[in-house]
Amino acid sequence: MERRAAIGSRESGHDIQERVAIVTGAAQGLGASMARALAGSGAKVVLSDTNAEVLRAAELLAAHGASCLGVVADVADEKQWQLLLRQAVEAYGFVDVLINNAARTPSTSIWDITQEEWDSVMAVNLRGCFLGCRTVGRQMRERGRGGRIINLASIAGQQASQASGAHYAASKAGVLALTRTFAAEFASDAITVNAVAPAAIRGPVLDALDTGRRTDLLSSIPLGRFGGPDEVSGAVLFLVSDAAAFVTGATLDVNGGRLMR
Repeated sequence: MERRAAIGSRESGHDIQERVAIVTGAAQGLGASMARALAGSGAKVVLSDTNAEVLRAAELLAAHGASCLGVVADVADEKQWQLLLRQAVEAYGFVDVLINNAARTPSTSIWDITQEEWDSVMAVNLRGCFLGCRTVGRQMRERGRGGRIINLASIAGQQASQASGAHYAASKAGVLALTRTFAAEFASDAITVNAVAPAAIRGPVLDALDTGRRTDLLSSIPLGRFGGPDEVSGAVLFLVSDAAAFVTGATLDVNGGRLMR
């Protein structure tokens, strides 16, 4: 018998307006953009970040009619993940979409990375992703209605780049490995786990580059332009949607052709 009674299967009657999503790193940048896109498509959204500005971001969405909750939490801490999930379930009853977006993005030279900075990047980018998949994924499994987990990776985890720190690149390569591992683990529960790997997206990280590096980066993009946060959000909405019910363990590149596979 085929397993199709999952979130995302049309037979189940679910659509995005019935879904509850947690988005980490949602105070600004891609996280805020993805939270807006999910809320704009009718999902209830829990925005999380270590930055208290996430509370304001949630308030702004709510002012436009969205059902949102802002929570200050550190994804590197398992107890804070458990508290975040508890608050989401208390507010909305369940969570069936998780967007693991929170990350540190330093571009420190390999010669200047301290042990403390290495550990901090790994704690947020990699351990945070692992804890999120396990904590929220367990709740999805116990609920028995399927789910969607989307991990934000990066082109840095797939090819060498002088624009990314070695610790950031290593963490994002690890995110891709975690994505495949959890996809296999949760497949029988109708929980899909996929990665989105952006590159050269307009936002705080790109804005921090000097003019020379931005020019060099632009010249390496076959489509001849930088991407927009909405284009990453569009990829996420696809993976959350019914159209992606048969997609798991995949990496969706959003990079203007910088890496073609």
